[in-house]
Amino acid sequence: MAIDIQKFVARFVEEARDHLSRLDEGLAALEAGSADAEAINAIFRSAHTIKGSSRMLRLTAVTELAHRLEDVLGALREGSVAFSAPLAQLLYRALDQLAALVDRLSQGEAAATLPPPDPALCQALAQAAGGAAGAEPASAPSTPPSVPPETPPPAPGAAGAAPPVPAPAAAEPAPPEPRLKAAETVRVRLAKLDELIKLMGEVVSSHARMRQRLADVQALQRDMAGLLDDAAAQRLHQFARALKDDVQAQETLMDELHDKTLIMRMLPLAIVFEPAARLVRELARSVGKQVECTVSGTEIELDRQMIDKLSDPIIHLIRNAIDHGIEPPAQRSAAGKPAQGRLRLSARQDGGWVVIDIADDGGGIPVPAVREKAVKKGLLSAEKAAALSDQEAIDLIFLPGFSTSHIITDLSGRGVGMDVVKQTVLDELQGSVGVQTRPGAGTTFSLRLPLSLAMMRVLLVQAQGQPFGFTAQYVTELLRLPASALLQVAERQAVIIRNEFVPVVPLAELLHMPPPPRQPGHGGERQDGMLLVVLQVRHEKMAVRVDCLLDERDMVIKPLPAHLRRLPLVSGMVTTGRSELVSVLHAPALLEQARRLRGAAASAGPAQAQAPEPYRVLVVDDSLNTREIEKDVLQAYGYHVTLAEDGVDGLRKAMEGDFDAILTDVEMPHMDGFTLTAQLRQQEKYRDTPIIIITSREKEEDKRRGMQVGAHAYIVKGDFDQSNLVDTLRTLLG
Repeated sequence: MAIDIQKFVARFVEEARDHLSRLDEGLAALEAGSADAEAINAIFRSAHTIKGSSRMLRLTAVTELAHRLEDVLGALREGSVAFSAPLAQLLYRALDQLAALVDRLSQGEAAATLPPPDPALCQALAQAAGGAAGAEPASAPSTPPSVPPETPPPAPGAAGAAPPVPAPAAAEPAPPEPRLKAAETVRVRLAKLDELIKLMGEVVSSHARMRQRLADVQALQRDMAGLLDDAAAQRLHQFARALKDDVQAQETLMDELHDKTLIMRMLPLAIVFEPAARLVRELARSVGKQVECTVSGTEIELDRQMIDKLSDPIIHLIRNAIDHGIEPPAQRSAAGKPAQGRLRLSARQDGGWVVIDIADDGGGIPVPAVREKAVKKGLLSAEKAAALSDQEAIDLIFLPGFSTSHIITDLSGRGVGMDVVKQTVLDELQGSVGVQTRPGAGTTFSLRLPLSLAMMRVLLVQAQGQPFGFTAQYVTELLRLPASALLQVAERQAVIIRNEFVPVVPLAELLHMPPPPRQPGHGGERQDGMLLVVLQVRHEKMAVRVDCLLDERDMVIKPLPAHLRRLPLVSGMVTTGRSELVSVLHAPALLEQARRLRGAAASAGPAQAQAPEPYRVLVVDDSLNTREIEKDVLQAYGYHVTLAEDGVDGLRKAMEGDFDAILTDVEMPHMDGFTLTAQLRQQEKYRDTPIIIITSREKEEDKRRGMQVGAHAYIVKGDFDQSNLVDTLRTLLG
């Protein structure tokens, strides 16, 4: 991977100035006789660092001079050269010339145009390193070779010759006025920067109280209407308006200040990606594999807090990709693949998120082996393991202690790693982890992360009289729908939002909150319908039912105290204008909680009438929620269900397996349901197989087209009823 030199020059300049300062302080200590062996080691390391960093960036002039300086300091450290005043002068001259080269770099000069170091100075440094520091360094010329020597006086002319007319003296340039050049950057300890960010967060939190005071004044103004005379009412109105203007002006300035403060702590992903790329090569060599690593998106920046916690998950994923994912060269060649595997680290920005992909072109996750291991470990029964979708089976790899490796190696297979990845990304980084795998083609792990954890957009809602918050990254929309929009599907409620089934779960039920005492004279349902917060984590959606919306704005999320950090559903706390602490709920954990509740309800519910034999049904729909709901309905009646995410995937799975019935949507990427149905009818084994189209298209021409391409039934999602679906299947299957 070619290094973009210019991108790192500014960082080198800052680092080199720091080391030059240490060298200057060290030489001063040597002159004062107060330097010990460790001090000499320190200045030697500074010279060595400048040499190494400049060599990576191909700064030849800096590298050569730093190398000479390092040699002298190395001899001084070993005791082969004694420190003396002439040697000190020589070393200071070397520092001055290094500083001059660094200054030219800081002004934008290209590395190729830097002048070479003074040959006489380099020669003097070489002689000093060889032990001739007593005389030679002192007698070395003190002017650089670029300054011409003085012109000798002319010889006396011949007798009688007219004396030469003296040429007008050229005006000598005035020596430059000595100036102390101020550094363009300031190095600040990270602890101090974190304290500044924390203090700025407190300022933002305190501003919420100002907003609340404004709301209180406006409420007072409404309450006092009609009780004050015109003059007093006018003064109160003017005060409320002035306070509103002040609060808005302060909020604008504060937001800008907070944004600029956060930018100071943002770092590029190159800090994580580039060492990771080197790690790939080292790990691949250690296990006898050939792996090429490509990196992209290194310029994308994240908060330093995120960068610090991101290293371990990425290393875990890289280790797994090299050890489990990418095959040995001989195995790849036998499968028709290049002997050299590929691992790709990439990052891209998606709205307020950063998506990091770690992708390999190996053999993919062995889903049957995952199911088998889950049964052996007693996590699932054989029947439940067989009923899992491929995605559900893949999610098992994130369980603590789960590994399909048959041997423990230095890289992976210890059963510790993937659970750490999920815990770090979900709990500490407030993100999500997704996995996509294809047999023989490779696996991609996607980490979806917010840009910063310091301040985020928060939606405040109320359930059972208690306030709760959701970070806006997970909220796709806020809807108010009539109660009649609710559908009862697979023993749970759902609504249809833009041709997609979305499960509906009351927030109070997810949090196991006791129902409030029923007020006399009040019905159970509000007249204006139900308020739904639609959450989305990757491709999965859930509508959380709440009582009302309280507020929406940028808020500082404070971490939980140590004794509460294991609460899976709560990611942090925010403070309202009334100094109330509000729990911020973690959307991925809420979706997992909903799945657990659904599974518990299904296992505890009454046994459903089983199908006469285990029919195999293929469900094709691009909506994850719709696939899962239809799967729940069919499994409750004893059908074995396979899921496909679009028409192309459905056609592939249909040709690879044998199915007794196929359910398909119409609107899907790559291949729609009409085309899928028509292509299936061209295959001998699916010529008479029941195919049911389930879609939100309700026009007669769409229904006619469905019949024309060979569908046996056409169900409109708005009229969806689970008994209707099951009855239709039973009729078609005879």
